[in-house]
Amino acid sequence: MSPIPKPNVRMAPASAPAPSQPARPLPARPLPARPLPQPPGGSQSARHAAETQPAETARIASFHADDQGTDAVLALGSNLGDRERTLADAVRNIAELAGLELTGVSAVFESAAVKLTGVDHDAPAYLNMVVTVRYQGEPDALLDAVNGIENQHGRVRTERWGDRTLDIDIVSFGDIVQNDDRLTLTLPHPRAAERDFVLAPWLQLDPDAALTGRGPVADLLGQIENTVTPHTPATVPTAPAASAHPASAHPASANPESTSGGGR
Repeated sequence: MSPIPKPNVRMAPASAPAPSQPARPLPARPLPARPLPQPPGGSQSARHAAETQPAETARIASFHADDQGTDAVLALGSNLGDRERTLADAVRNIAELAGLELTGVSAVFESAAVKLTGVDHDAPAYLNMVVTVRYQGEPDALLDAVNGIENQHGRVRTERWGDRTLDIDIVSFGDIVQNDDRLTLTLPHPRAAERDFVLAPWLQLDPDAALTGRGPVADLLGQIENTVTPHTPATVPTAPAASAHPASAHPASANPESTSGGGR
């Protein structure tokens, strides 16, 4: 396998400025009455409307991606087939998504499969890693895109937390927090703080990483049993040299190990 090339960020072209036209005078009209000053925090009706708006509207209102996109963290895992090649190809597929810039790629870790009934040592072990991206779009659009990549690699969803060729989870998306039955995506990932196979590679990639609403990744990893182990594949996927965090040894305090397939 060849190293992953530096991805090109695909940006929507800026629209051309509209041709200038001479300004037309507006007809005279009476000045509107000036509104009365509102107490701090806005009017009661405005506050009530904001507090009672539907969850989807609130989620969209909280999402403000700037021209540079929103930083997101993705966790990848594979325990079927050629795991190394699958992860390398998946990172390349992610880097090729429109409106996405790949900003970092962690080292690869290995962990036992986690099923609904607990750790399954008889199942094939997972290879896992974390990548960071900057995405120009909404989180649901990114979810659709990574689900498409899973499907390209033969992902079959017949068993919850079952073995899989590829799993890609959105761990966090900016500072968005959403947890509503009416929404497809829960952010941050509801089990990320409990999964050493997510936290260990994330910490290796970014020692200062923090999970929105839960705190520093180093603290979270220190609070759980860390069972993952570093893995050295034949060809380690690499991130763009200018933007990726250095793939240095995992901090001794974190006791590095792996990340498992998403959805677990």
